[in-house]
Amino acid sequence: MADVALRKAMPADRSELLRWLRDYGVYGGVVALLLFNIAFTEHFVSSENFRTQAIQVAPILIVALGMALAIGSEGVDLSVGSVMALSTSLLSLYMGYGIWVALFVVIIGGAAVGLVNGSLIAFIGVQPIVATLALMVGARGLALVLLPQLKDVHDPAMASLGSGDFAGIPYVVYIAAGLAVAVGFTVRRTTFGRQLLAIGDSRPAAKLAGLPVRRVLITVYVLSGILAAIAGFLATARLSASDPTALGDLMELSAITAVVVGGTPLSGGRVRIGGTVAGAVLIQLLTATLIKHDLPPSWTQIAQAVVIVLAVYVARERGKR
Repeated sequence: MADVALRKAMPADRSELLRWLRDYGVYGGVVALLLFNIAFTEHFVSSENFRTQAIQVAPILIVALGMALAIGSEGVDLSVGSVMALSTSLLSLYMGYGIWVALFVVIIGGAAVGLVNGSLIAFIGVQPIVATLALMVGARGLALVLLPQLKDVHDPAMASLGSGDFAGIPYVVYIAAGLAVAVGFTVRRTTFGRQLLAIGDSRPAAKLAGLPVRRVLITVYVLSGILAAIAGFLATARLSASDPTALGDLMELSAITAVVVGGTPLSGGRVRIGGTVAGAVLIQLLTATLIKHDLPPSWTQIAQAVVIVLAVYVARERGKR
């Protein structure tokens, strides 16, 4: 009798552990990395280091917010890194007209890429991974045509945006936090957000219910493109240079990792913005930890791949129960 009771209890305990890992594992990972660095990384506990980490995580978070919307609709956006590259090229070309004109053009560029992505998916029926892969290649190529090589950006407003702060908190952190709140509100409190989740949960059922599936999908990818463009704008401000060759390289990997680790399932129908924020912080801390301990950048990519596999495994196992 005792053996039978034990066997019945073990699956329940395993299911509970998987549920906890899916919902809260990302926060545990952040805490574990913080404690490790506090104990074993020199000069980690300093205001300058925390400021640097916050500035570097902002673009990852902004891109991940758009990726969360795409994944929540049962899609993905592989073009986000190339949109960042395109945005830095457009910024360099239009900076002479002032920072606001340049920002407007950058946003239009990101929205245009998102519109093409959304149209291919919504109207032609191309799979999201294929459509956005095509734009990943095409947008990066266009960025290099517009700006074949690195170019310095000399503008006081851009320099202030990239390195300035208010009350000790960098401007880019305020922007990233504001966008996270806005996207979270959109998902949880608006009709568009509810429609997005319904489409991600079951697109055929959403069509039968009369939801504007095509319009929602296009809007999702336009928003993802705009957010990636803003991230490219802020990254350029931080670097004080436009480099379409390197900017945004493998950013799609970081964004997908942040979203999936944060608890948003690849199967769609759910978006966890709080988890995405924690996931972006986790990715930045992981990268910083490996760099500070003199490991090559390639180890960061390997670590992110392992994290993605583990997160997908936890979500898959949980989904079976």
